[in-house]
Amino acid sequence: MADALKRLSDEGVAIWLDDLSRKRITSGNLAELIDQQHVVGVTTNPSIFQKAISSGDGYEQQLADLAARKVTVDEAIRMITTADVRDAADILRPVFDSTDGQDGRVSIEVDPRLAHETVATIAEAKQLAWLVDRPNTLIKIPATKAGLPAITEVIGKGISVNVTLIFSLERYRAVMDAYLAGLEKAKAAGLDLSKIHSVASFFVSRVDSEIDKRLDGIGTDEAKALKGKAALANARLAYEAYEEVFSSDRWAALDKAQANKQRPLWASTGVKDPAYKDTLYVVDLVAPGTVNTMPEATLEATADHGVVSGDTIRGTYEQARAELDAVAKLGISYDDVVQLLEDEGVEKFEASWNDLLKSTEAELARLAPAED
Repeated sequence: MADALKRLSDEGVAIWLDDLSRKRITSGNLAELIDQQHVVGVTTNPSIFQKAISSGDGYEQQLADLAARKVTVDEAIRMITTADVRDAADILRPVFDSTDGQDGRVSIEVDPRLAHETVATIAEAKQLAWLVDRPNTLIKIPATKAGLPAITEVIGKGISVNVTLIFSLERYRAVMDAYLAGLEKAKAAGLDLSKIHSVASFFVSRVDSEIDKRLDGIGTDEAKALKGKAALANARLAYEAYEEVFSSDRWAALDKAQANKQRPLWASTGVKDPAYKDTLYVVDLVAPGTVNTMPEATLEATADHGVVSGDTIRGTYEQARAELDAVAKLGISYDDVVQLLEDEGVEKFEASWNDLLKSTEAELARLAPAED
């Protein structure tokens, strides 16, 4: 059953699970996915934690203990989420050790309310790294304009980072630049660059969702023929940019100092339009040195009927450019789309975090011991 996933791994794609919950940890499910489905990493985000903790499954005792201590709701959420990440990191530790730190990683996001605050994001990233206290953690920092200098600063302190919410090619290049600047700071500070890792989470399906909606609005045959093409084209051109940056003279100097490349990570790979094959953003984004973080349904679909036919990115750049150009010629602004998606992404994570605050606060109140 896992043949397609093994083939994907053999092609140089690291398979990460885009989900985490306490039940997944305690039931042995995560260990099973690692053992049987070639899963070598886990990503989380505020929406994933909101869903997991609001279900209540496995969190009652810790919530009761936190209520007894009268902690704030913000502290309670950080205690709960970092406990899950720590436990998942321990389960993935053998993968981390066997891949020399490249995989076996678990990502945890800075408070999404800080997405436009550089100094607070840096402070939060340092605090999260200290709280989880596992070498195989990645701290997620959004690729907002305020996030870019935070990425440089955090990498410069030797903390490994997952840069999230990347939609545009221009911003992706800025992210890679921020990573290289961070490595240069770390090198100047005498840190061991071989211990610093990073991935850049380039979002896929949401690009098609927004552009397809605009193509439908235009309604011509020419517009309809372009549906389902922009997201793949965008991601493929991101890989071209990755190849270019990590073959530059600037990179060569860092490579000599044993630095690690910042791998492109395909995020938001669950298909949102049922008209598309459910493995689209997996099998059509295969190239060495990439990560694909999948929701469980996409992982299962790939294992069940995914057809992995080798590298599906390199050699497609000219076609990808033509497809994005064709979309632009119809009056759809690429810059407008990617900025909207970034803004919506930050807003969605913030809304999930606020929902989590409210539901956790209610649980703490319910479980609080009666006063003597």
